[in-house]
Amino acid sequence: MYFYLCRAYGRPYYQSPETNLGVPIVNGLPADLNNLVLPDRASVKDTYAQAIADLRKGEALMNENKTAAYATREAAQAMLSRVYMYMSGTYENPNTTYADSSIYYAKKVIESGRYQLLNRENFMKYNTFSPEDGAQTETIFAVKRVSSEFSGYDHYYGIGGMYANIDGMGWGEMYASAKYLELLDETGRGKDARSAFIVPQYVGQDENKKIEAFRFIKDVYNASGAQTNYNYVQSPIKYNTDGSLYVQITEQVDGKDVTTTYQLTELDKEQGYYSINYKGKTYKGVKDYMMLLNRVYPMFYIYKCSKQEGESHLHSPIISRLAEMYLNLAECYAKKGDYANAVLNLNVIRERSLPGQGYTSLNASNAAKLIDKERQLELAYEAERSFDVYRNGGTLTRHYPGPHNAMEEIKATDTRVVQFIPQDQINAYASINCKLTQNP
Repeated sequence: MYFYLCRAYGRPYYQSPETNLGVPIVNGLPADLNNLVLPDRASVKDTYAQAIADLRKGEALMNENKTAAYATREAAQAMLSRVYMYMSGTYENPNTTYADSSIYYAKKVIESGRYQLLNRENFMKYNTFSPEDGAQTETIFAVKRVSSEFSGYDHYYGIGGMYANIDGMGWGEMYASAKYLELLDETGRGKDARSAFIVPQYVGQDENKKIEAFRFIKDVYNASGAQTNYNYVQSPIKYNTDGSLYVQITEQVDGKDVTTTYQLTELDKEQGYYSINYKGKTYKGVKDYMMLLNRVYPMFYIYKCSKQEGESHLHSPIISRLAEMYLNLAECYAKKGDYANAVLNLNVIRERSLPGQGYTSLNASNAAKLIDKERQLELAYEAERSFDVYRNGGTLTRHYPGPHNAMEEIKATDTRVVQFIPQDQINAYASINCKLTQNP
């Protein structure tokens, strides 16, 4: 808990952990509850030290081999690997001592023999397994949720309910980003096993009357000519007499609907990639089908947090799984300059989803990019992405369509990297004449 709180409210470890603030450390029940004195926030360094001490104690005390629905020795070791990786610095300025510690604990989990990576076929339905399912061999620790305690409202306000509407349940208002879809399709559309967790919603799909369409992303500019956003454009495909393709796009010009015909240029017929010269700029797009839209956004549903045991949004949040251990090894070996072991472990995960598509080598120039990409692909929707960017000193960019500010870039040194302490907590401290320092 100290670790999770600190990564939300404390700055990345590589940024002056001795002086940056983490969270208050309170061990045990205070002796005098009537005259309670609570400490202000400890440093990030001391907060991480407390998390490590707690995890090591748990590692020593837990000696029963239980299922992934329970905390175990290996669950503590998996978390220790993650904590030390967060402390291992950036690729440019690594802390190899902490990288070694992350490697040590990741290998302990792997070499325990208690977990196996799911094969490709089972991984593509990973979301359907409960933590105690006999076919589920990869999850180390998950917070088990059961159907009998999962009410109707949970199907809306649980994680999966935000990502999809399944069997009439869920809001289905947060979709896979264009960037994530692009990463999935790098080696060919639908070839990456992780594509199984993304379920596009098509017009007419229930009646088997889907409509062929061309879809691309256009740049959006303001009146001054500055780019302000990105938007999807989709239009039904039409065929010329020679078999080539074109689309007709209708837009408002001076308050009137104006329809313009655009010819499509074939780029890769097998993969369905074409280009369009739209308003003086050439864009790459895809031949697919007309998608259902929420406002202007195609509804790419995410099933990764839904469909446990076949129920719409039943989901047991995963705290740790074996795939992460291999990714931790890849990152920490790379930070030590051991690129042979880094690529070996990275390819364990990559080739599970993309057989025969492993990286041939890693080096100082490409390791950070490729390892980060595989973490983004593999751990998507598991609450790791922004932390992965910031702890390595990166800049969060979201240059794709959505309700966010698509042109904004947030550096790891930005004040917005950390959350504000909830005002209720500040007030609670003040009510007993104690101080809880707010983030700037």
